[in-house]
Amino acid sequence: MKKNMGGADRILRIAIAIVIAILFWQGLISGILGYLLLGLAAIFLLTSLISICPLYTLFRIRTCRR
Repeated sequence: MKKNMGGADRILRIAIAIVIAILFWQGLISGILGYLLLGLAAIFLLTSLISICPLYTLFRIRTCRR
């Protein structure tokens, strides 16, 4: 698959994932919502590391330079 995420998009997703993880670790978010957000953070981190977002592919969005 071709990369479809730019640098700014990747940095933003990593930052959001870190914030969610910190909030979960400190107990500010908990329960089902906490686990759902933690899963979302894991997805953000994974897609940032591989620079491919399946939803971007579905909607033909590219935030990286060609």
